[in-house]
Amino acid sequence: MKKVRLIALLAAGCLSLSATWAGGSKEAGNAAKETAGARAKPARNVIILIPDGMSVAGTTLARLYTGSPLALDGLACGLVSTWSSDGTIADSAPAGSAFATGWKSQTGNIASSGKTYSLPGAGDPDPGVAGRPLATLMEGARLSGRATGIVSTSEFMHATPADFTSHDPSRKNYDNLTEQIVWNRLDVVLGGGTPYLSASARKDGEDMMAALKALGYSYVGNTAELKAFQGSKLFGTFGKTPAATAMSYDLDRDPSAEPSLQEMTAKAIEVLSKNPAGFCLMVEGSKVDWAAHANDPVGFVTDVVAFDKAVKAALDFASSRNDTIVLAVSDHGNSGISIGDRSISSGYDKTPWTTFVTPLKAASVTGEGLEAYLPAGSGAETIRQVVAEKLGIADLSDEEVAAIQKYSKGSLNYVVGPMVGARAKIGYTTGGHTGEDVVLYAFDPRGERPTGLVDNTEIGKYLAESMGVDLNAATNRLFTDAKVLAAQVGATLSQDDSDAENPVLVATKGSHTLRVARNKSVAALDGKEIQADGVAVMSGNTWYVSKNIFDAMK
Repeated sequence: MKKVRLIALLAAGCLSLSATWAGGSKEAGNAAKETAGARAKPARNVIILIPDGMSVAGTTLARLYTGSPLALDGLACGLVSTWSSDGTIADSAPAGSAFATGWKSQTGNIASSGKTYSLPGAGDPDPGVAGRPLATLMEGARLSGRATGIVSTSEFMHATPADFTSHDPSRKNYDNLTEQIVWNRLDVVLGGGTPYLSASARKDGEDMMAALKALGYSYVGNTAELKAFQGSKLFGTFGKTPAATAMSYDLDRDPSAEPSLQEMTAKAIEVLSKNPAGFCLMVEGSKVDWAAHANDPVGFVTDVVAFDKAVKAALDFASSRNDTIVLAVSDHGNSGISIGDRSISSGYDKTPWTTFVTPLKAASVTGEGLEAYLPAGSGAETIRQVVAEKLGIADLSDEEVAAIQKYSKGSLNYVVGPMVGARAKIGYTTGGHTGEDVVLYAFDPRGERPTGLVDNTEIGKYLAESMGVDLNAATNRLFTDAKVLAAQVGATLSQDDSDAENPVLVATKGSHTLRVARNKSVAALDGKEIQADGVAVMSGNTWYVSKNIFDAMK
């Protein structure tokens, strides 16, 4: 009966916020949005879950693999276009930024405005200004008093989690992104990335683990510690070894060292829901995308199943109350994965479903996980024995054995993944991202979930509006050009580069001196520490800082 009631409740939540992208007028869609906004009460909690790089074939294959419905199934309500400001096929950084900020940006950008807005309808948030940070759902939620958190199976500063928590023109600037995430006052951060907390891993030599302790976080590094945690400020990084940058695929993980995505999601909800004002949580199934890049169907389908269990954890929380939105959507497609390949161009209609699933279920590890059992340089006999035992492939050709013998460390999944795919008749068109629309899944107990075809920026706008958060106002509050703020208070600016890796913005006014450190949310006025509303971001030669720290100089 509980399942029936939940499905009925989901079916009731069907009012479109962008109702007419697919068939009607934009004006009618805007009118529907205004009507919905006037009627709906703000949601207390928002949970957005992102199966990175999952095309629609992912859920179909997962359903065949498990032989049962998915938690996602009852939430399907529309499609989302995924293009960025400069490309039809999106990189994860601008795709996640669209969800997080409600604005398009270009390839590589992390929650910041781009230089190129070349595709039709790609609105520029600040015309002529490139690299300005754009406030995210997490920052807007925090300013509203809500708790905030991110969960991922990648490094915690990888593109998608970084999109919700930090700002940089390049997703590759891990030092900046890591420091901003540490200082951006989230309540929960869970994922991979242990090595990046070490001072030895950073050009500036700052110890991020020490910073976390100073900021009041409790750190956990394995499943038991995560389960035992009872506080309110949680930072956890996990891996099969201390040197691992990302977490393992779900099929490969050691449950004692690495919690599942479902376990991390449930713990994040437990911690964040202690805040009486509510919370905003982002959960990413990061390595769905990585498996798709490798054309590894075993890693792909098992991580989709793991992601769906995380969705169930979110729904278990939300379905017992009337104040929580759960939304799941991929940021883009990947690999052109299909159930059926060219080998069954004739006879596809007579191919039993077991053809696609049995070879996948025969594998006990992913291609990545196989490396632990098959050291580089293994002989042909060892390769045949291990691949038969771990992947269920007993008929390797001589050419396949030779290809496995040549693999480079960290790339075995790219070699053996397609071998499993060929036997399962799983097709691929590319090893890169793809540009098709993705499926939107949403639960909104207020009856306001978006339906039809929506743009990816509409996801960010819908979630912000649902929380009663104004992201544009938050951007102006958190990220104004320091030159503008200095002029307003009559201060002069300079930059202290005595430590080249830790530049400091210096504002002087009479006998008063304000010092602002890059990537941190604190400043010092005449030697006394003051709390900034957000992190200070240095983009190129321009500093973007919170208004409140310059207000202190008035």
